[in-house]
Amino acid sequence: MARSVAPGARVARQAVGVDEVGGAGFEDEVLASPVPVVVDFWAPWCKPCDAIEPHLVALDEQWGDRARLVRVNVDAEPGLSARYGVLSLPTVILFAGGEPKATVYGAQPRARFEREFAPYL
Repeated sequence: MARSVAPGARVARQAVGVDEVGGAGFEDEVLASPVPVVVDFWAPWCKPCDAIEPHLVALDEQWGDRARLVRVNVDAEPGLSARYGVLSLPTVILFAGGEPKATVYGAQPRARFEREFAPYL
């Protein structure tokens, strides 16, 4: 369902170079990935999602080929959100071997993401 935006309202931007996945692509891009995949469950209207975006993009650059960062728009993919128990935004889940291994909820500092995800990289 599309959300209307008032004229002149700020629309959240999507991270440059971060793939958005959903539906059938989630299986191939995330669950079947040979490397760990960090999935950022977000929404365009979510201000805390905007706040963590620079942390995730910087970590993605730091990880290089050891991991991959993708995004799931919860408004466009409510089934995926429900499947993984996403009840608040942002929720960032690291998947490895087709399974969720670590989760970070809310707007957290970069060090928190590094600490939670490091054991799986």
